[in-house]
Amino acid sequence: MKTKIAIAIGVTTLFTLPIMARPSVIVRVGIGAPPPPAVIVQAPAPAVIVQTPPSPVTVEVGVPDYYVWDGVEFVGVIGTDYYYLGSGNVWLICDPDRLARFHDWERGHADWRTHATVNMNFRMDANGHNHPWHDHGH
Repeated sequence: MKTKIAIAIGVTTLFTLPIMARPSVIVRVGIGAPPPPAVIVQAPAPAVIVQTPPSPVTVEVGVPDYYVWDGVEFVGVIGTDYYYLGSGNVWLICDPDRLARFHDWERGHADWRTHATVNMNFRMDANGHNHPWHDHGH
């Protein structure tokens, strides 16, 4: 019987110690008067932080079938994305500054698509892959 009581006390102590070990805030009210019983507020247990791996970076690549010289560089369009012909003759997505410059040029050359050059020579994308030419009914 004494062994069962000792085990019960030991188990109870094991569960009580972690609760008592957590940070506590003691708030006392009243100055000069006998203090009322202390109010003990247990701090919440630390939050579990789950880290997920970063999302993979998606790089838009493509080769426009038609392009135009805008006075600075060759620019082509695939859908709604604008590409320029970079070093090594690979097509790269236009950054905001290039795109703004091209749109400025485009305002004075609204019919540029009718004068665009068929891209038969520069068929490499930013990943170094060659793309066949497609006739999309330009």
